Amino acid sequence: MTKEAQAADAAKKYPLNLPDTPFPMRGNLPKREPEWIREWDEKHIYERIIDARRDAKKFILHDGPPYANGAIHVGHAINKILKDMILKEKTLEGFQAPYVPGWDCHGMPIEVQIEKLHGKNLPVDEMQRLAREYAMEQSKLQLADFKRLGVLGYWENPYRTLRYDTEAAEIRALKGVVEKGYVYRGLKPVNWCFDCQSALAEAEVEYKDVASDTIDVAFRLYEEDEPRVEAAFGKKLEKPCFIVIWTTTPWTIPSNQALNVHPELDYVLVETDAKYLILAEALAEAALKRYGLEGATVAKCKGAALEMLRFKHPLYDMDAGYKRLSPVYLADYVDATAGTGIVHSAPAYGVDDFVSCKKHGMTNEEVLTPVKGDGFYCDELPLFGGLNIWKAAPKILDALTVAGNLLAHGKMTHSYMHCWRHKTPLIYRATSQWFVRMDAPDEDTKSVLGLPAQPETLRETALRAVKATKFFPQWGINRLYSMIENRPDWCISRQRNWGVPLPFFLHKVTGELHPRTLEIMDEAADIVEKGGIEAWSKVTAEEILGEEAKDYVKSTDILDVWFDSGSTHYTVMRGSHKDILGFPADLYLEGSDQHRGWFHSSLLIAAMLDGRAPYDQLLTHGFCVDEKGEKMSKSKGNIVRPQEISDKFGAEILRLWVASTDYSGELRIGPTILKRVVESYRRIRNTLRFLLANTSDFDVKKDAVPLEAMLELDRWAVAFTEDFQQKVLAEYKDCRFHNVVSLLQTFASTDLGSFYLDVLKDRLYTTAPTSAARRSAQTALWLITKTLLRLMAPILSFTAEEAFKVFSPNESETIFTETFEPLPAVADAEALLSKWAKIRAVRADVQKAIEDERAKGTIGSSLQAVGTLKAPAELYDMLASLGDELRFVMIMSGIKLEKSEDGTTSVEVHAAEAKKCERCWHYVEGVGENAEHPTICPRCISNLFGSGEVRRIA
Repeated sequence: MTKEAQAADAAKKYPLNLPDTPFPMRGNLPKREPEWIREWDEKHIYERIIDARRDAKKFILHDGPPYANGAIHVGHAINKILKDMILKEKTLEGFQAPYVPGWDCHGMPIEVQIEKLHGKNLPVDEMQRLAREYAMEQSKLQLADFKRLGVLGYWENPYRTLRYDTEAAEIRALKGVVEKGYVYRGLKPVNWCFDCQSALAEAEVEYKDVASDTIDVAFRLYEEDEPRVEAAFGKKLEKPCFIVIWTTTPWTIPSNQALNVHPELDYVLVETDAKYLILAEALAEAALKRYGLEGATVAKCKGAALEMLRFKHPLYDMDAGYKRLSPVYLADYVDATAGTGIVHSAPAYGVDDFVSCKKHGMTNEEVLTPVKGDGFYCDELPLFGGLNIWKAAPKILDALTVAGNLLAHGKMTHSYMHCWRHKTPLIYRATSQWFVRMDAPDEDTKSVLGLPAQPETLRETALRAVKATKFFPQWGINRLYSMIENRPDWCISRQRNWGVPLPFFLHKVTGELHPRTLEIMDEAADIVEKGGIEAWSKVTAEEILGEEAKDYVKSTDILDVWFDSGSTHYTVMRGSHKDILGFPADLYLEGSDQHRGWFHSSLLIAAMLDGRAPYDQLLTHGFCVDEKGEKMSKSKGNIVRPQEISDKFGAEILRLWVASTDYSGELRIGPTILKRVVESYRRIRNTLRFLLANTSDFDVKKDAVPLEAMLELDRWAVAFTEDFQQKVLAEYKDCRFHNVVSLLQTFASTDLGSFYLDVLKDRLYTTAPTSAARRSAQTALWLITKTLLRLMAPILSFTAEEAFKVFSPNESETIFTETFEPLPAVADAEALLSKWAKIRAVRADVQKAIEDERAKGTIGSSLQAVGTLKAPAELYDMLASLGDELRFVMIMSGIKLEKSEDGTTSVEVHAAEAKKCERCWHYVEGVGENAEHPTICPRCISNLFGSGEVRRIA
């Protein structure tokens, strides 16, 4: 008979309790996950989850809407998976934790796509129709990809900002902001994109390096002010005197209206061959070198002494249109780090310039605004009319040269603001826009309907709200607080078509809003609620104002798209989905860029409407980079797409990667990292399979062993698992998912796989199927499995759901209607945990000694080993309490325990001399002594044919 035949014969004659389970070793995730999603849909699993928590306390995580444009990327996957893990964990805690996914559906990117697909200059109603269809189509495509990630939610009832009721609610939110006196109309420099032909929000600006022209330009002193310069410097002027500016924006020179110096800086009067130059003392030497001039300082004064001196525009003599004077204003933002220490001021094209000029009495009507929205100078501008501002530099430089006022021209590379959509340079451009005021009103920022200001400024309210918010990670509070503390007024208007309208009518002469504006806003909301923003676009002034229409013009401005998403706590949480959600949200969760985006706009709108933040907690995650820490880009070929990961490995691997990565910084991903995640998943799955297989013949209702009757090691396992559960739940509470994964991996691989389950195999496989020893072990395994499935479910949702069907086939349809439950309390838990921690430490030493012998080739498996363990008195007593079962803990065929004389622990291991039992594989005395069963040991004979062995400990 062959060895294989002998083994088969022995297996029939001396059977083991070999485990069996329909839970496969291989997950086959790419194929099976879509089947689970279909089953969830067909069985309306999400509705069952919500029904199971119908009367429970709510936990509201409000979804920050992704933009309905383009396929999802890994950043989207990170965001949705984090949200899903939190909500599933809260559901298992016992909360009703609904998830209403949403989409941001208005704004410039969609308009750009429509222009690409259908051409520019479409009729407004046609463009709006196409934009609505496009946004719906894109959101549906993204919806399918999000569901594929295993994210559960109200996918059949999401929110979209293009819903008629949501658009209408946004107008009502705007009305609330207007009523509270925060909105004013004013001329201010705003971020302006020539491609968008619209103002941009701060969050729509990105920065990249550009090469710019640098010019040093001389402004000649106005003759009438010569005595004042002589008094300031204490020096008689004997030559023409000029003040010199340095700028990287030559295109702003035609718009110059003032000059700025710092009151505390030292300025010098430098005499050259032909003229005097006024420069900051710290920069004078470098400036003269740029100009190729020799010069000597002949006098010095503080900047304050130059206040209100007047200098001629550098093109004063080139055209009558430039015959104006530029006064010197004092400004703290001027410094002496580069240039000349004198800043030229074109108030229409710089925020600091605008503030300085307004502070010194310049009216809005006096501000020069020659640059049109498309980036060209107006035709009436002398010398440069009709030119594109970026291409006008050569002509401006030529004119300055002819005028004799261009002292130097160079190039420099510096960081400059760009449109995040078009990737083209932006400018600050003063235009009449609608603003939300951050601070107390003044003459230029008083409320549009003359409504009184709130007792607390918006900035004060928002900062108070930030302080009341809990942040994950904690550093987020400093970032958001700083942004609110320093932000300018919010420009809420845009000059486009695909967005929620500002339903205003302005008087043709005075520019004032119609006195019935608040009522009109209600009318507009009602119209939009029935027919969308398209319906309002078609409304005429006559239909709303009747005979007064001849005196008013209808505004065509739309709201900043950040107002759309930022108001969803009003339009969705308390609007379209108020029965599902509520206010305030427990948590907002987005990428760290949303401190200046959605977190920011949501905070400001809620501060205005409600006097508080719309959220109690904020969680931010970092951005995804490749394995080298480099930003992903098509040119580098390092983009990792979530769809490809799902198709190759399964979305479960993507979920485990998200959970196992510290989201507070950059999240690295790539082939090597994914390979490690796959291995980690396999270890967890294999442990789970072992647990399921070894409880497959166990009915907890009739087979469970009372806790007090369980073996000591099993009671330790129950106590250890409860301690593990509390640690995991604490990490979940603080959203430290990478720590949860670490605990799960250690528990599955080390605490269970390498210790408890390893020790347990002999008892599970060799004792009688229904013996107290085996049922004790199965009781512990059942409790462990029940706990582990719940703890892993928020992260490994597909796997937990699959395993739950095997583990509890007659229970509920989904694990997500279950709750976390404490394990039975073990009376001597603390003592057991302490005792077995020490035993495990000794076991590690024994295992090392066995491995050393295996490496020498003296033994094969650890069961071939026997040996002697010497231990100090206290440890000796602890180990001695295990009796003969010490060998089962150490997985050896025999181990002799002795007290050490020197107080140290030592292990000696060698090969067993006894025969091997072909059933339990232990090398023990007595194999061959029973004539009827000569190949197995007395213990196996008893377990198979007798009363069975008795186990106390392990």
